[in-house]
Parts: sequence; C-alpha cells; structure tokens
Amino acid sequence: MLKSTRRQFLSAATAAVAAPLVIPRSVLGTLETPGANETVKVALIGLGGRCTGIYPHDVKAAKGVKVVAVSDILQTRIDRFMDRYKDFTPEQGFTDFRKMIEEAKPDAVMCETTTHQRAWTVAHSIVRGCHVYIEKPIVLTINEGRHLVKLARKHNVVTQCGSQQRSLPLCQWACEQVQNGRIGKIKEILAPNFVGPNQWTDQPGEPYKDGLTDEAWDIWLNQAPYRPFHPQLFYNWSNWWDYDAGGLCFGVSGWGTHSYDQICMALKMNDTGPTEILLEEPCTIQDSGKFQTRRPTDEETGAAYYGMAKVKGPRAKVTMWTKDGVAIKLHLDGDWGPGLGCIVVGEKGKIEINRHKISSNPKEIAEEGMKEHNNPRSETVYHVENWVECIKSGEKANADIEIGQRATSFCELVNIVRATAPVGRKIGWDPANEKFIGNDKGNEMLSRPRRKGYELPELA
Repeated sequence: MLKSTRRQFLSAATAAVAAPLVIPRSVLGTLETPGANETVKVALIGLGGRCTGIYPHDVKAAKGVKVVAVSDILQTRIDRFMDRYKDFTPEQGFTDFRKMIEEAKPDAVMCETTTHQRAWTVAHSIVRGCHVYIEKPIVLTINEGRHLVKLARKHNVVTQCGSQQRSLPLCQWACEQVQNGRIGKIKEILAPNFVGPNQWTDQPGEPYKDGLTDEAWDIWLNQAPYRPFHPQLFYNWSNWWDYDAGGLCFGVSGWGTHSYDQICMALKMNDTGPTEILLEEPCTIQDSGKFQTRRPTDEETGAAYYGMAKVKGPRAKVTMWTKDGVAIKLHLDGDWGPGLGCIVVGEKGKIEINRHKISSNPKEIAEEGMKEHNNPRSETVYHVENWVECIKSGEKANADIEIGQRATSFCELVNIVRATAPVGRKIGWDPANEKFIGNDKGNEMLSRPRRKGYELPELA
C-alpha cells in the first residue's frame, strides 16, 4: 500500500482551495526536474490488450509524453511487456499501481484496466494527485461515475476519457456543421442497437493461469462478487454483466460508448442527457445482425466497422428524446450504418459521422469535410496529445470526465431500461440529478454493492 504523509495530504488540500486548477510541481518543473513544457511523465496501469495495442503506435508517437513506469497485477504481463518493447528496466515495473505512483512519481497515469476495476484504480490515482487518462467506458455504474467526477473536481486533476473522436478534426468539423444549421433543424438521430452483456452462470473453479495468485485474483475481481477463477471470466470479462456493460464488438459499451458519445458531441449534450426513454420491444437474446455480404449505399460511410463476425446477447430497440424533442433512435443493425458514430437527420439533409469518414445528403458537405479536415494520424495520438497539452495549460481536455460520464451513462441507460422498463411506455430520466422518474427498479440499478476493501475513496 502507498504510504501518504499527512504533510502531503494537507499540502494538496490547501492547494486545491487556493486555485481553480493546480498543476503539480513536477509538471511546472524545478531546477532538477524538467517540467511539462518539455514532457509529462506518464505511467501505465493495466498491460492487457488495449494497452499493448495503443502503446507502441499511439502513446509513444504522442508529443510531450514520457512513459516512466508500468503496472499490472500480473508480473508475467509486466515481463512480457518489457521484453516486447525494450523501453523499460525491471525497476520500472510494479504489481501495485499505488506503489508505482509513490516511487516513480508520475505526473499522470493512463488507466487501461478492465471496466469493473476502473473506478477504483482511477479514484486512487486521483487522490494521489495524478492526472488521469481513463479508458472507456469509464465506470461500471452511473453513480460511481458521478463520484469520480466529484473526486476529479475536488483534486483539480485533468482527465481525458477514451472517446477519441472528440479530438479528431473530421468529427469536430462534422459536428460544427450540425450545430451551425448546415442540414437545418435536427429532427432525429439514428444509431446502432448494440448488444448488451450476458449474465454469468456460476461454474466450478479451475486452476489459476498466467501467474495469477490468490491476492491477484482478489484484486482482479475488485468490486464484483467473489467467484472462483474461471478462464471465461478472466479472459472474456467484457461479455458479462458484473464486469462490463457489453464490451463486445458491436456491444453497448464496446462500441456504444463511441457511437453514443458522437450523439452527445453533435447535439452538444456534454453535461446532460435524454429526458424520456422508450423500450420499443422486449429484450431478447439476439445476434448483432452482421451480414458481410451487404454493400453500403452511396449515402453511407461504408467504413469497415460492420464487417465483423456475429455476436449474441440481450438486444432491443430503444428510443430516447432530448429536452428539445429530438428523437434518438437506437435501432440500427450491425450490417447498416455507423458502428462508431451516428446519423444526424435534419430538415435539409443528413450527415453520417463515423470516426474517420463521413457521408451526407447533400453530398457536397461530406466531400468538403473529407477534403479539408481529414485525419492523417491515429485517433488516439490526437487524444493523448490533447490531454498532455491540457495538463500543461490547466484547461479541460476534449473528453473531460463529465463528458465521459454522460457517454457512459447513455450505455448504462440502455442496459437498465432493457432490464426494467415496460415495453411501449415512456419513462422519464432526470439528467441533472441522474435519476429515473417513475422507474424505481431502474434507480436501484444506478449503483451496485462493492466488496469490502474495494470501496471508493470518500470525498470528505
């Protein structure tokens, strides 16, 4: 466990009162240590598939970043990571991220853990004074997301959530066209009907794999109920309700976090949400509707996000409405429309925004955007660089934690409504207080019991 001194705690608390945003001394720099005008010292937490995917091509390519340490609960993963990239000495690897923060003293951390561990890891990083890049979905429940927002504000840290299209020039430009009335008054938004998480059926435990120990398995389970080790839990955790909101390809939190955040971005719903929600049909186990033989029309982006194998899970069409009466129809199958974006329909035309590609009717809008605002680099490079620049300047990042909370809440609302709402009857959602109106069962699902030892740090 990290040993924080009372002097360090009081110093941080005093600084938080004194200024709207406090940039750590390590970022400002001293005579002995280069400041953030040169580099921001970053540590990585969680060395699984996502981290190994973005580290070599995105994190290392981002300007102003120096990775000074890495952490994972498995020493075997640390060893593999270091052997693969040759960028670190053994002393820079830690099985406890709290000890890593204490000894390596990073300015910031990138949290690439599983979803059910994420809030706990992010919260403990925030209270230790680290700026945080939070992989999406940022949390497992709406209430723990709100807790993280409050913690981040209290400790004055710069946060960036993993909705990378927020930093892409093409997506930014396309949303500006929507907001500036290029296609007239907005009538409706179309987005995918993503597959949700499945419920785990308890099974006999199996021997640990990959260097797991009793202690590491307990940490891995984190807030979720204690279960004996099983490979399907450990390696396919994003399939199951207790660990994620549907992290599959074409899943509610796997792709939905991006798609639904694109809705929020286009409609400028950065600190709010829908006000009414309708479950259109019973929620049943369905496949994602992916058919590789289908050819997109000339009014679609045709981006290669719907050429994947079918997946199965709970699925049902949901419609939401904004306070201004715009209908958000989460109806599209996996073989039609934007897997990572949305289609905005206005009185004068429509724009489909699908990360690195847009299409439109009239066509000249998309032609103009693709010509003048194309994304020459990876979406994650843009996003990491924006986060680093905001750490230096003290400004909010493009996907600040409030934005991440709203995008993640969209996903959670879909799952909760599918599980609790009556078919064919609108229910209310109060986005200011983040509560259902007339759906008590839904309100009970806004949080979950946390196992002892994995509670979140208190605000007081």
